[in-house]
Amino acid sequence: MRLLFWIAFIALVVFAVRNKLRAMSKRAAVPPQARPGAAKAPVQIEAMAQCDHCGMYFPASESVRADGHDYCSPGHVRLPPP
Repeated sequence: MRLLFWIAFIALVVFAVRNKLRAMSKRAAVPPQARPGAAKAPVQIEAMAQCDHCGMYFPASESVRADGHDYCSPGHVRLPPP
């Protein structure tokens, strides 16, 4: 009885290892771009600007420019610098 247990156990381990190796070889055959969840192109770093009123940093593309100064919102354009 003990011999049958070990034979079955070894067969199960061999089967599991073969399945894992087969799955890994299939995954390696698929190009990385076609995989779901594959890394996308790196995001470009955007320049930051500082609000002339409150000093908060924010992306330069979101700045409100007035008289050569950058502001974080239209409300700060109307306020004097601190």
